[in-house]
Amino acid sequence: MTERTRKSPGRRALLGAAVLGTTTLGLSAAGTAAADDRGHDSREAKGSGAGRRLRDLPVPTVVGHRGASGYRPEHTLGSYQLALDLGADIVEQDLVPTKDGHLVCRHENDITGTTDVASHPEFAGRKTTKTVDGVPLTGWFTEDFTLAELKTLRAVERIPGNRQKNTLYDGRWEIPTFEEVLRWADAEGRKRGKPVWLYTETKHPSYFRGLGLALEEPLAKLLRRYGRDRADAALILQSFEPDSVRRLSGLVSTPRIVLLAGASSRPWDFTAAGDPRTVADLVTPAGLKWIASFAQGIGPTLDLVIPRDSAGRLAAPTTLVRDAHAQGLLLHPYTMRNENTFLPAEFRRGTDPNAYGDAFGAFRAYFATGIDGVFSDNADTALLAAADARRA
Repeated sequence: MTERTRKSPGRRALLGAAVLGTTTLGLSAAGTAAADDRGHDSREAKGSGAGRRLRDLPVPTVVGHRGASGYRPEHTLGSYQLALDLGADIVEQDLVPTKDGHLVCRHENDITGTTDVASHPEFAGRKTTKTVDGVPLTGWFTEDFTLAELKTLRAVERIPGNRQKNTLYDGRWEIPTFEEVLRWADAEGRKRGKPVWLYTETKHPSYFRGLGLALEEPLAKLLRRYGRDRADAALILQSFEPDSVRRLSGLVSTPRIVLLAGASSRPWDFTAAGDPRTVADLVTPAGLKWIASFAQGIGPTLDLVIPRDSAGRLAAPTTLVRDAHAQGLLLHPYTMRNENTFLPAEFRRGTDPNAYGDAFGAFRAYFATGIDGVFSDNADTALLAAADARRA
């Protein structure tokens, strides 16, 4: 999530039709599990993470949120490939661990709604209730499965009520490991002659550290192995827990973003440590200066940039863009989606909550604030809107 006031680059070419599928590049669970550090270093490979700067990205930057999750089940190689083929500037992953310490791409460790695990009788006994960051959840969790077991599952659409068409692809793709995504990105970068940017989030890092499954160290090891550990790497690290971002800053030089939820919320690491600060404190000039001491940007919810009134319409923008830019921070807010149900009230069209509304109107309003980019489930829509903003 980013905001920028610097000079925008020229218009970027948008790709036309996107492919419907993707290759798995011959990656297997066994191959991934067997991978180690021996001699693998893509630093010198064309299309690796080297040679690009965070501030060289197009402005506004379009981040494919969990891939192209408006069109494919999220966090699958199919979703990532489609986002890239649509032209997304960056493709996002969320990371959670397996029981045996592998990092896999899921929005949450609770995989009840994003996989077909409930239809696997051999895993019926794994269903349980846990408290994750203070919230009780009942279902199946990645930390209770080995990678080999997770690879027997298949991804499904997370919100089928909103995106019934996406259910066509249920069962088509497995859960990818982050290493598989790094290998995919390197291969795509070589084909395209330029690095494929990734945007990688540590999910619930304090919770997993408490289980002995810390995320930061294995993530840093993979970044070093694939040459994405430098300040000019084509990868951005992100987390809703500032402590996770600070830990990563001590392990790698990869660019870093602190994610920010609602103003009244507290990062879970703050709650666990007894730190009374809320997001409202972090978006003050003093809070932003503190973030700038270990990160290059923030990823605020869109409501922190332009709040909504009681009717769900956009109110006056806050000073967050100005204040963050004053500290040298980029802003990549989240998340733009095309469906009426997700849009501010004045941009909804018709009565069907799942029909597309005036997403371009909403994009214009947000881009007018000077944000540096946006996370979007619909990269093709966002790219057209970004091109409009550059011409304005």
